Amino acid sequence: MTTSQGPFELPPLPWAENALEPVISARTIGLHYGKHHRAYVTKLNELSAGTPYASMPLEQVIRESYGKDAKIFNNAAQVWNHTFFWSCLRAPQEGNKPAGELAQRIERELGGLEKFKADFAAAAVNQFGSGWAWLVDNGGKLEIHTTSNAELPLVKGATALLTLDVWEHAYYVDYENRRPDFAKAVTDKLLDWDFAARQLAGAGGRQKAA
Repeated sequence: MTTSQGPFELPPLPWAENALEPVISARTIGLHYGKHHRAYVTKLNELSAGTPYASMPLEQVIRESYGKDAKIFNNAAQVWNHTFFWSCLRAPQEGNKPAGELAQRIERELGGLEKFKADFAAAAVNQFGSGWAWLVDNGGKLEIHTTSNAELPLVKGATALLTLDVWEHAYYVDYENRRPDFAKAVTDKLLDWDFAARQLAGAGGRQKAA
């Protein structure tokens, strides 16, 4: 499923809409991806038509519009954020944990996997209003960041490794107002550590959403 009425497209999901059940339902994915993510792509194409942004890669649009054109930035960043978020998730599985360099650095820099999971989920819960929790490589150091609304590490000089969407549309169908339950379930069961490792391996380069 793609949106192609303009230069920016809605990329296909990396898994079936029901692949994340029971943590995230197919209904939530259908609404979140099929309605919200699609709407950002459609709006970005509308706003960028006839402007220099229409010929830029998405990441360049985000950098060029940041602090200059809020409407373009918000929609471009949300297209990127959502595409990245889908890539951060995988079907629930036992023993889901990082390996290799990423595991070593989480142990050394963030106090170990269990502490990271607790801190990451807490960051997601404590982000006031709409926004995102991120695991980033910030100048060679792993850190947990949060951003409001459409903000993202790309414009702050950090490389995103993982993210968790805490806009209400990400969880309200399944969890109602229980954001802590959503954050814990995704952090414990759905994070794609192989994807995070690939982002870490490319830290310092030009990052793409997937």
